[in-house]
Amino acid sequence: MDPQQIIEHYQKAIIQIATSGGTGTGFYLKEYDIIITNDHVVAEHVEVTIAGKAFDKALTRVWYTDRKHDLAFLEAPKNIELPDIFLGKYEAMHDGDPVLAIGHPYGLNYTATQGVISKVDRIRDGLKFIQIDAAINPGNSGGPLVNMNGEVIGVNSFIIRGGDNLGFALPVNYLREALQLYQPNRGQASTRCFSCGQLVLQSNIDSGKYCPSCGTEIKLPEAPEKEIAPVGVAKTIEEILQALGKDVKLAREGVNNWSVKEGSAKIKISYNSENFFIAADAYLCQMPEDSTKIKPLYQYLLEENYRTNGLVLSCLKQNIVLSCIVYDLDLTKEAGVETFRNLFQKADYYDDFLKQQYGCMNRLEE
Repeated sequence: MDPQQIIEHYQKAIIQIATSGGTGTGFYLKEYDIIITNDHVVAEHVEVTIAGKAFDKALTRVWYTDRKHDLAFLEAPKNIELPDIFLGKYEAMHDGDPVLAIGHPYGLNYTATQGVISKVDRIRDGLKFIQIDAAINPGNSGGPLVNMNGEVIGVNSFIIRGGDNLGFALPVNYLREALQLYQPNRGQASTRCFSCGQLVLQSNIDSGKYCPSCGTEIKLPEAPEKEIAPVGVAKTIEEILQALGKDVKLAREGVNNWSVKEGSAKIKISYNSENFFIAADAYLCQMPEDSTKIKPLYQYLLEENYRTNGLVLSCLKQNIVLSCIVYDLDLTKEAGVETFRNLFQKADYYDDFLKQQYGCMNRLEE
């Protein structure tokens, strides 16, 4: 298959995954009706946020974890048509074979990098890994490594920091083994023992926390009695979002990052603990195609900035953005609710107004 055909086919099957601790990638296997990712992407979370080309953000359940092989299986969204993708054969791979690594590195959605297999059986920590020279970056973890037949031959797992395009993927044979182990018990929280490889479920776990076979301490992907709550500035931001009717679990996009929608506007909120500022950027519509409307639009935006009361309208490439910045020591729940409510309401208003008055275009979703 042509690389472009592979990328186009895979896009709807590639899933964005976010927790309060970070972001990563997953992919949907129709044959098993589950999402595959890395265990370190879900990082002991029982619920994670997923999003894809074919569906909006949603919460989903982690059903299976395997720390040794760095695998996790998630419940797939219901009533969504996603494409078939198939598993290849490890035995058919050779050094020098061309491959594609697909994922969401650094938050850049649906990115594919091409390279070759440098070594098909690099041994690390007692396991075989596929060493590749295709760039794998933070956010790629859990995405598929694909051959030129369009088949998944591995799960992108880790890089060696400081190494130039030195990435590693877990071979597909380990994934097949995990799927066979999980399948008879699908829909039950389960984890594979790191020491002996036995599948541990609620029905056979010893004393609620030990592998029944070897006695290794085990943690099933089950909801804790009390959820670990954010602290400090992150806690205040989530209290503000809750007060404004937003689902904070759905809003989370990694450490100190949130994303919500207000009408047709998309608002990204981030906290930088190094410079102590909270930035909220509402991405509105895009610049008009009619060039005669651009100058009056610029003039309107500049004049409007005198009336926005702490908000700033600007242009970022083709996007019109409404922003505000808050110093963390000035942030209280009460003041933050007023500031963010003002931003959300004005974002929805400006998005509609600029389209009607200046012919601005709908924002392109990735």
